[in-house]
Amino acid sequence: MAATKVAITIDSRLLAELDRLVAQHVFANRSKAIQEALADKLTRMRRQRLARESAKLSPMDEQTLAEEQLEQDLTQWPEY
Repeated sequence: MAATKVAITIDSRLLAELDRLVAQHVFANRSKAIQEALADKLTRMRRQRLARESAKLSPMDEQTLAEEQLEQDLTQWPEY
């Protein structure tokens, strides 16, 4: 995967904690730690969005739609 350099501003206490983790070999370096943290945050945000959108669905309506589709599918299958 191609990588691009970026510059960020970070709180000095947060950076000190990050540097301790790098020194303890939890992360290979600052860049890897920040990449992992960003990837985790974006994944959580996507899951939260999916959960919010799923919460808008009506279980009864979804069940009805599924049953209607199943009935349509059954009429289209050849008999053996």
